[in-house]
Amino acid sequence: MKTFLKVIEIWVPGKDRTCLEFGSGLYGPLADFKAASEKQRFAYDEGLPGKAWAAGHPIVIKSFKHSYFKRTQAAQTAGLTCGIALPVFSGDFLLAVVVFLCGDDEDHAGAIEVWRNRSGEDETLHLMDGYYGSLEQFENISKVLKIPKNEGLPGLVWASGLPVLIENIAEAEGFKRAIDAAQAGITTGLAIPAASGNAQSYVMIFLSAKATPISKRIQIWQPNGDRLVCTTGYSKHNNDLAEIFETVTVQKGIGALGRVWLTGMPSITGAAENESYNPELNDLSSMLAIPVIDQGKLKAIVTFLF
Repeated sequence: MKTFLKVIEIWVPGKDRTCLEFGSGLYGPLADFKAASEKQRFAYDEGLPGKAWAAGHPIVIKSFKHSYFKRTQAAQTAGLTCGIALPVFSGDFLLAVVVFLCGDDEDHAGAIEVWRNRSGEDETLHLMDGYYGSLEQFENISKVLKIPKNEGLPGLVWASGLPVLIENIAEAEGFKRAIDAAQAGITTGLAIPAASGNAQSYVMIFLSAKATPISKRIQIWQPNGDRLVCTTGYSKHNNDLAEIFETVTVQKGIGALGRVWLTGMPSITGAAENESYNPELNDLSSMLAIPVIDQGKLKAIVTFLF
């Protein structure tokens, strides 16, 4: 099964914190692009990861050509055309930058958006930027929307400070672009609050079609006392995922998710052949786990399984 995301990378500060170094990545069959990426380093405000570090919020680059992207030739050879970088902060302290790379072709329908309020006092979210591929009409509609707290997918996340996953988004109550999503073939929406290095609020949204989901499985985990529990889950093949995992709990420091909870660091698990088995992976080969941190405290973990 094809997924909307083609490459995922985690870039981490080096020992002296003057540049970002390669942490881990998921590249699928793109071995040459992986080889080109593992050698890279990004200074503050350099390349896609460095720009996100300097900006202090998620950024989108819709075309690599004539841009600050440092691996343009390798990306074009691999069929990659756009990228989104999500910096993970604990307060003002950068923990890592997660980079998502996509290809712009007819077989991969979907969008990634970044919403923000224009000042600390602005009570509505506006579209800051996004990648829409061929979904031009959906992009045009999104550009003119203003979304207050507790309304629409961005507003729900802004109000709660927690990630939100919606299936059958075209039928979801309160989703302002339901009709437009149906026309564009969008079925699933995942929104994640993005802690930033400034006073503004940011929400990152993944929208995907059924034929090319964001990933094969998505789960949202939240702390419940001394355990992590799965509160929401989606799978292309089983929509009762949260119920299946409701009896599964994760202890801090134990397993892939437990380590993310303990350290606050995003992680990719299963990319190396010698890694030990993780029960969170089940029958899938690899997992990206992104922590949601607010004022130094972990509020949730979002996992993408491939």
